[in-house]
Amino acid sequence: MNTIDLVRNSLRGSLPPHDFSPRRVLGDLPPGMQPPKPWKPAAVLVPLVMRQPELTVLLTERTRGLLDHAGQVSFPGGSREAADADVLQTALREAEEETGLNRRLVEPVGYLDGYLTITGYAVTPVVGLVSAGFELKPDPVEVAEVFEVPLAFLRNPLNRQVKQRHLAGRDLGYYLFEYQHHAIWGATAAMLVNFLQKLERAEAA
Repeated sequence: MNTIDLVRNSLRGSLPPHDFSPRRVLGDLPPGMQPPKPWKPAAVLVPLVMRQPELTVLLTERTRGLLDHAGQVSFPGGSREAADADVLQTALREAEEETGLNRRLVEPVGYLDGYLTITGYAVTPVVGLVSAGFELKPDPVEVAEVFEVPLAFLRNPLNRQVKQRHLAGRDLGYYLFEYQHHAIWGATAAMLVNFLQKLERAEAA
């Protein structure tokens, strides 16, 4: 089975998540850090670029002047707006606004688990296959850099680090991928690991 078919099989039948409970891939958030409700609905696009010979994952580095998650590596995405028909439209619109990625080049294939950020965003990750050959026009207000990471690099267990930091009196675990000069951690790394685990289960089936 090729990688594109594996991606489709791993997410076949997936629906937008309804569970955004404050859990993490590695341990729960300390009680003092769980954001109060109502949580803000948001969506991100997990863009898998159909390069040869291997898929890549398109990511952005946020500018340092933003209020939330400034300077961090993230998927393109943001808050759901009233005009968005659903979370899929939120993910596609935000990706187009932030990076210039034409939504007509994106084939949505499914959804990952819901993720609640420390800043109170209930995030729906939408996985999409992206046709190569696109031209990007990143929004300089929000995006400092757009780059791609080979999926094979992310799938290699040697590149998946487990770290801890001490917050609110507890040790909180998190994943870290270091690719070139980029540190991919926090919410983005957790969503990537969720996706990679789905791939692994589909491959083993």
